[in-house]
Amino acid sequence: MWHTSQNPRDPETMNDAPARQRLTSIDWVRGLVMVLMLIDHTRDFVHAESFWRSPTDLTAISSATFVTRWITHFCAPIFVFLAGLSVSLQVQAGHPMASVRRLLVTRGLWLVVVEFTLVHLGWNFSWQPWVDLGIAQVIWAIGLSMILLAAMLYLPWRWILGLGLVLVLGHNLLDPLTVPRWGGAGHPLPGGWNALWTVLHQPGVIGLFGAVGPRLYIGYPLIPWPGVMALGYGLGRAYELPADRRRRILLGLGLACLAGFIALRAGNFYGDARPWSGQSTGFRTVLSFVNCTKYPPSLLYLLMTLGPGLLLLAWREGRTDSRLSRALVTLGRVPMFFYLLQWPTAHLMGIFFAALGGRDWHYVLQFRGAEPAVFGFGLWAVYLAWALGLAALFPLCRWFAGVKRRRKDWWLSYF
Repeated sequence: MWHTSQNPRDPETMNDAPARQRLTSIDWVRGLVMVLMLIDHTRDFVHAESFWRSPTDLTAISSATFVTRWITHFCAPIFVFLAGLSVSLQVQAGHPMASVRRLLVTRGLWLVVVEFTLVHLGWNFSWQPWVDLGIAQVIWAIGLSMILLAAMLYLPWRWILGLGLVLVLGHNLLDPLTVPRWGGAGHPLPGGWNALWTVLHQPGVIGLFGAVGPRLYIGYPLIPWPGVMALGYGLGRAYELPADRRRRILLGLGLACLAGFIALRAGNFYGDARPWSGQSTGFRTVLSFVNCTKYPPSLLYLLMTLGPGLLLLAWREGRTDSRLSRALVTLGRVPMFFYLLQWPTAHLMGIFFAALGGRDWHYVLQFRGAEPAVFGFGLWAVYLAWALGLAALFPLCRWFAGVKRRRKDWWLSYF
């Protein structure tokens, strides 16, 4: 996660009102997607309906459950996109390119390490890396994308933008290329080129040392995430323009993304391996229409999520702050701190609700042993746990944002 106001030379610390407005808008959008993210993770630990089945399987779940999951789809694409945009703002603030590349590499490596240590601990409340490294999720994808963006920064700006477009627009052409998946006991883990392809484009389990050693589940294959970050970096040029022109560009790009999504999706032409189809009701048909592939994110998934993100950036340009807006900006300024705390918070909520409701909270603690016959609660519990989690996390995030504002210790920029 790249925060845009860590250095005294950052635009937000200068006497420049437009710069303060634009960075506030970015932090506002980032804070909003983080708030949505916590809904998804409290659902992971609290919800009964979607615990043992996919929350987007329209043949098995309710419309309310689908919508609860779908609104959180915006988080990862917008987060990665804004990370690239923030790097561009660092360059505009006058940071030497060599320093920016070095920070991208070190922060990228830090995020990869955090994914398989702190995030894994928050998710499982246990750590056995000699057996299972866990799931390579969005933090791993952001970390590797930062390292690749550091290499891209040797190229001209237009080339970086072009690479981003190629990866985002063209990666679904790779969908027909598949490798055997691990099928459990008696079936070998993918190795060699098969493992590499799993890391790059096909979710699945790999063995770090072939058939022996720890397993790793690739939940977020790398492609096209570096492309999304490169597009965010490319958009940074718009933030060198006057606010009115920038707002028009953001509005036009956002509407173009949504128009492209609707046009391609309507005929199931290209951009997603999962076609939509008519359902029992008109509303369920709409849900099928927006039920796009997330792992890896399809072109249509990215158009569907980044389009509204761009519209939000346009809408926030020059807006006056309300109390709610200031709260979202506060969260958006401490993204890594919030992310690391929200995992154990969601997990503890699951344990708390299970114990309070007479469920088997020991199973929720580490998800080991026999699966209970009764698990979880309705969506009401998901949203209550989400609200309680936000109430617990916000004071901590406000405190840490104050620490980052008052101090310039190098390690603070990693959170």
